[in-house]
Amino acid sequence: TKKILNFTLIIASERRIIIRFMRKSIVLIPSRMAATRLPNKPLLRINNKSLIMHVYQKAKLSNVGDVYVATADDEIFNEVIKNGGKCLKTEKSHQTGTDRIFDAFKKLDIKNINYVINLQGDEPLIDIKDIQNLNVKAIKNNSDMATLACKIDDNQIFENKNIVKVVTNKKIDNNTISSAIQFSRNIKKYDKKNIYHHIGIYIYKPSILKKFVQLQQTKDEKKEKLEQLRALQNNIKIDVVFANSKPIGVDTKKDYIEIKKLMEYKK
Repeated sequence: TKKILNFTLIIASERRIIIRFMRKSIVLIPSRMAATRLPNKPLLRINNKSLIMHVYQKAKLSNVGDVYVATADDEIFNEVIKNGGKCLKTEKSHQTGTDRIFDAFKKLDIKNINYVINLQGDEPLIDIKDIQNLNVKAIKNNSDMATLACKIDDNQIFENKNIVKVVTNKKIDNNTISSAIQFSRNIKKYDKKNIYHHIGIYIYKPSILKKFVQLQQTKDEKKEKLEQLRALQNNIKIDVVFANSKPIGVDTKKDYIEIKKLMEYKK
């Protein structure tokens, strides 16, 4: 009887683990034409493919869930649809990308989604394995909200205001995650302990996403132009998962030229 009971407990435990990892995620990519530092950014071409389609296809290849671009712009909508992608039209008035993906998520009206992934549309070199790892770690840790960060090898990154840094409570690596203490573009005030290069992707429980967009923008969020500060300053915990790749975001014309050379050389 004792052996049968132990066997039953093991089966039950394994079943809970399987169910946990069967949780369903969806990837939403917010995109807009009116980027202040690099207008028309989503349609800039690398290897004869638009930036938004590079990111869309990375998300598809990660195979973590259905992928949609969320945009208010006809040019982006048409670009995604004509290239075989899925796209949702959203309101034009959204102040942030997170507001835009929540609008898209409501329009989809899918009831059995456990996690929503917000992938920034200007990270064409993001590693597929890192997207997958973020999804797995968030589910395993039952995170309310989580994001990616990688090691900083170049001290100039600390001074570069186009690169967002995240300070974590503890050191992170392939086997450990930690909660974010602060996000900043200018990290001089910290002692460089547990500071990482933030990567533009988030994963949320739908309930946390809904809570987030109902909160008012904070003073620091507006000043730094970092919406994740709204979460931290309203006691929403953000887990930080370690990424092995070091993607390059496209924020300026210089970034675009550099990443274009890199990606076309790789080809």
